[in-house]
Amino acid sequence: MTDLTLPDPIAAYFAADKQAPDDLAQCFTPQAVVKDEGHTHTGLDAIKAWREEASAKYAYTTEPFAMEQMNGYCVVSSHVVGDFPGSPVDLRYRFRLERDRIALLEINT
Repeated sequence: MTDLTLPDPIAAYFAADKQAPDDLAQCFTPQAVVKDEGHTHTGLDAIKAWREEASAKYAYTTEPFAMEQMNGYCVVSSHVVGDFPGSPVDLRYRFRLERDRIALLEINT
């Protein structure tokens, strides 16, 4: 990762993204929502399943390089490289935090 300073739950998300889905799920509130590739995943079980599916399909790395605050959201830009169609790509991760956890994550190009 670069010298970018991210809020603790977001830094934990990117660190856990390279590990087990259970570790990643601990970054989220129990009723969290993830929106990615046109699908919505609600709750910890659905978020774990989303991550397991993505990890089984593709090998990839993420490198966050910028963050900005916008209307109560933290928007992180990250360079993603892997064996998926369209790689490499820069993605925008839009996080809403609650009680030091991620309540909402939307991933877009």
